[in-house]
Amino acid sequence: MFKKILLAHDGSKGADGAMEKACELCKLAGAELMVVTVYRHHSILEASLSMVRGSGEDPGNLDDAMKAAAREVGEYAKTRAKELGVEKVQAFIKGGPSARTIVAFAREKDCDLIAIGSRGLGATEGYMLGSVSHKVTSLARLPVLVV
Repeated sequence: MFKKILLAHDGSKGADGAMEKACELCKLAGAELMVVTVYRHHSILEASLSMVRGSGEDPGNLDDAMKAAAREVGEYAKTRAKELGVEKVQAFIKGGPSARTIVAFAREKDCDLIAIGSRGLGATEGYMLGSVSHKVTSLARLPVLVV
């Protein structure tokens, strides 16, 4: 059935729902869960206009702040998956365009399934079927579970 399931997690409630289903499948199939959290690189202009501020610490630049936030999300998902009974879990952080990065990572790691929430944290993505989940389904050459 499935040997490696990739969970794309962005910290949203939709991603938590996808995590629960992915964990159920991992337990049924004895599969490994790979969690990927993708952060977007920002240009110098975007960084200078950003209102993002850390928790009192100066992260140095916006990319560092985004990477740190992604790391927290990945660690949360890894811990939660273990709480849900998945024995083999790994978390990864990647920078780049979300959908393409998720699909490329699934291919690189030879995953059998991608699990993703139907709507994530993106500003415009939430108004329709999430554009990231929609794009992942159109780019992937493997099954995609959209929750």
